[in-house]
Amino acid sequence: MVNSLASIEFALGVTAPICVVIAIGALLAKIEFIKEDFINTGSKLVFNITLPALLFVSIVSADIHLDKSVSLVAYGVISTIIVYLLLEIIIPKIVKVPSDRGVVIQGSFRSNMGIVGLAYCVNAYGDAAFPAAAIFLAFVTITYNVLAIITLTRWGQSEKNNAGGVSQFFKALATNPLIMAITAALTINALSIPLPDFAIQSGKYFAQMTLPVALLCAGASLNLKINNEFGSAVIASVAKLLIIPTAITTGAYLLGFNGVELGIIFLMTCAPSASVTFVMTKVLGGNSTLAANIIVITTIFSLITTSIGTAILRQHQLM
Repeated sequence: MVNSLASIEFALGVTAPICVVIAIGALLAKIEFIKEDFINTGSKLVFNITLPALLFVSIVSADIHLDKSVSLVAYGVISTIIVYLLLEIIIPKIVKVPSDRGVVIQGSFRSNMGIVGLAYCVNAYGDAAFPAAAIFLAFVTITYNVLAIITLTRWGQSEKNNAGGVSQFFKALATNPLIMAITAALTINALSIPLPDFAIQSGKYFAQMTLPVALLCAGASLNLKINNEFGSAVIASVAKLLIIPTAITTGAYLLGFNGVELGIIFLMTCAPSASVTFVMTKVLGGNSTLAANIIVITTIFSLITTSIGTAILRQHQLM
């Protein structure tokens, strides 16, 4: 029998600090210590420099064996694409504002794997789970970014976003800093190219800035007024924390995943909406307030859903 208190304590240790930083960001914005210029600059800093540095350093430093993780990676990518396609069909029917649909879709399928997801996995299994979790993160993050650009472009400012057509999309994809960082890191890791210690350490300095800056910006943009926008945030949060993790984890179990691999799939999928959803939405001109609300709601309530899901899986000796 799983110790429910220990499970709650485990989840709290990961999510509570995130909630605190978001709350501080909201407070600093309330007293006008943080203003719009900081939010815009901070968002660009995270998207273009610190988050790519985090992903690059994590992958370059990991002991990755792709041949042992093919099925895990394939399931993560394919299940993400299927979920995205279903969201593209369902969300337009229930979210009335067209420009908000891409934000809701991205907030629903995109997990905070690079920060919260990895922390969940390491806390659950120790450093032994890091290589498999890192390679899962790498390929699914590439998928996340491709799908996020598609949906934010598709449902964004249509006249502006459709002007460049297919060429604009592929240009945005090829120059996406996150995808560039992951591709470079995977290449260096696969070829065992040595990097000097100072380069890794410098990258870590930037990587360590990612979470506080991103969450301060998200908190500063927070607006939880009960209106149509809040309803859209709730829709995305229910999908992110309940429907999608349950569906993906159940599918993995039915396909024969168990133990650490099933645990990685569940913990990565049930992580709250990624803080980069706010940054990407902000940079691409979408409804960043809605994105921030989704991040906050999912971060707070993932404490409950992760604890319950972990308890159920451990009780049945599945992870």
